[in-house]
Amino acid sequence: MRSKRSFDFVKTSKKFLIISAIVTLLGIVAVSIFGMNYGIDFSSGTSVDISTKKAVEEDKLRTFLDDQKLGEYTLTTAENRDSIRFKQALDEQQEKAFKTAFNSQIDPDASFEVNIVDVDIAREQQKSALIGMAVACLGIVLYVSIRFEWRFAVAAVTSLVYTAFFVISVFSIFRLEVNLPFILAVLTIIGYAINDTVVIFDRIRENLRFAKLKTYADLDELVNNSIWQTLARSINTVITVLFAAGCLFIFGSESIKLFSLAMILGLVCGAYSSIFIASQLWLYLRKKQPIKKVAVKPQSTP
Repeated sequence: MRSKRSFDFVKTSKKFLIISAIVTLLGIVAVSIFGMNYGIDFSSGTSVDISTKKAVEEDKLRTFLDDQKLGEYTLTTAENRDSIRFKQALDEQQEKAFKTAFNSQIDPDASFEVNIVDVDIAREQQKSALIGMAVACLGIVLYVSIRFEWRFAVAAVTSLVYTAFFVISVFSIFRLEVNLPFILAVLTIIGYAINDTVVIFDRIRENLRFAKLKTYADLDELVNNSIWQTLARSINTVITVLFAAGCLFIFGSESIKLFSLAMILGLVCGAYSSIFIASQLWLYLRKKQPIKKVAVKPQSTP
């Protein structure tokens, strides 16, 4: 049955694939030129989170930090909580001197949360993060291959890589900090994106069971109808999670804002890639295989 929907996903897919290829190319250039702005989780340094009874003026805090002569740092201020990231790993004596100076000059009742990461630990965490993402992708390939077929697996992983790389590219271009919560966000995004993709693939597989395909146009129509049949469910799921991620970004603390932002970017891109990359790439691979003609039984003569 021909779809009466006004928008044809398959017919317009070439335009979106070209746009996706351009975005990927720009991302590769951005990451190659700018690299990633690694936080102390993946580069050596010291993180100091300070809670005070009353807000401290940023200029006053920067003057204090400059006087301590502890090297390059970044400062994020909130109402009663300030986050400082030193590029160098402070030793025990420097940490003690910093706390004493802050209590005497800024706030005697301030409390500190200090995390120090040396070079070896940072490299180990980089390696562990990459291994974790690789294992996740390998597990998805095996799962989709067993449940569906290899074409579905190739299409799904390509879609997931695009989604993850899109988020990475945005963080690289805008010099946003990459830390362990960011890796957690990417892995979570992969989970949501594969869920959307599997829903579409499951409907495609179900429709294939009852379809009488005679031409590639029939296959195009089948994929287009499958997307439309699952579109409302995908949109509702994404909007629900986007609402939660948006609330975390707006009302959450500074420590989870970048996590929330990565989730928002990944959810939107994941929904897009499930429709315009995963399903269309499967269709392209499927068309490499000839359409099986439906055998027509000869009519019996009376």
